[in-house]
Amino acid sequence: MKKHVIAALVGTVAGVLATTQIAGPLVAQEAVQDSSVYDQLDLFGDIFERVRSQYVEEVPTDKLVTAAINGMLTSLDPHSSYLSAKDFEDMQVQTRGEFGGLGIEVTQEEGFIKVIAPMDDTPADKAGILAGDFITHVDAEPVSGLLLDDAVEKMRGPIGSEIIITIVREGTPEPFDVSIIRDTIKLTAVRGRVVGKTVVLRITTFNDQTTSGLAEELKKGLEELGGMENLDGVVVDMRNNPGGLLNEAITVSDSFLDKGEIVSTRGRDPQSGERYNAQPGDLIEGKPIVVLINGGSASASEIVAGALQDHRRAIVVGTKSFGKGSVQTLIPLRGDGAMRLTTARYYTPSGRSIQALGISPDIVVQQPAPPPPEDAAEDEEQSAAKRERSEADLRGAITNDSMTDEEKRLYQEEQQRAEESAKLRDEDYQLAYAVDIIKGLTAIALEEQ
Repeated sequence: MKKHVIAALVGTVAGVLATTQIAGPLVAQEAVQDSSVYDQLDLFGDIFERVRSQYVEEVPTDKLVTAAINGMLTSLDPHSSYLSAKDFEDMQVQTRGEFGGLGIEVTQEEGFIKVIAPMDDTPADKAGILAGDFITHVDAEPVSGLLLDDAVEKMRGPIGSEIIITIVREGTPEPFDVSIIRDTIKLTAVRGRVVGKTVVLRITTFNDQTTSGLAEELKKGLEELGGMENLDGVVVDMRNNPGGLLNEAITVSDSFLDKGEIVSTRGRDPQSGERYNAQPGDLIEGKPIVVLINGGSASASEIVAGALQDHRRAIVVGTKSFGKGSVQTLIPLRGDGAMRLTTARYYTPSGRSIQALGISPDIVVQQPAPPPPEDAAEDEEQSAAKRERSEADLRGAITNDSMTDEEKRLYQEEQQRAEESAKLRDEDYQLAYAVDIIKGLTAIALEEQ
């Protein structure tokens, strides 16, 4: 019996020794890492002092510190950065929906500034800037090698002043210059229109006006149609929408979902992930939805598209989205500045990461190049000659006696809507395609009743 007790004691002691032998190197390794960090910080301090005291020209200390912080953050990814007090204030103004500038959302790629999307009815949009364009020069000065925030600062300026940016565009053999007059950017987050029996909701950005704007524009559309019973469906147009506030993306998605997950985020720490779920209530009571996206649809717009697609609540049409699926946390710092740090990735309800992949449409529809303008010399008489003629156009044609006046009126209204849809195909093929899908889904639903 004593032998067993002794054996047990020996085993316990051996276990303690073994643990000590393993823990020793771990503690030593941690100490080495800490020492390495302090050595590197000492190295940074040495370089900082050398630059401050020996550089050919005197450099303000705050400029050196800001550059060092920015260099550290921008080396991580394109979206992490340091915001000075002024930049932080500008960003807060932008989320409220009114600011001065060109009206483009940009990122950095291969050393150049890449346009994510121009904003609707802004100077950049009116000047013809497109999603995917690269800006290589601002007022003849190259932007290659500049930090993103510095390049953006170069594009800012007094309202009414001119800026010339040099654009490199895929499919265009040579770079070309574009002159833009800076203006106050007033973002209308949501615009609505009625096409046939479809309400089209154009969401240009996700700021603190987006969800309320969507509800207001939908209400106007329903009033124009005469009520929910006359609505075929809704097209949510988020093409060239560069994103914005996460909470607005969640509430917009929730506007059309009764239940289920909208989006989740996951960071380095598994415990820090968050999940956002829909609350009961669908603004259009289950009517069909088509979501329009393209390569300029990023971030918050991808969250909405992914949520509605995964829940099979909408058909997504267009081209693959931008693929900006990372979460930036804004951390206020001393001196009224802030740090924008990437802390997590977004995941759609099915668990897909948006990052670098984007949202793939259910139906890929390219936007064809606009047709060449018609010859201005062609007069109305020639245009009328091209119009297709029918029996009703023949002189002396007998009337249709099988329809009442009310039936004729309804038939003519339906024909007028069809002609409007045909005209829309020439103006915006992707949107016309989306409206046609809504009409088809409504027709199928009526047949099944």
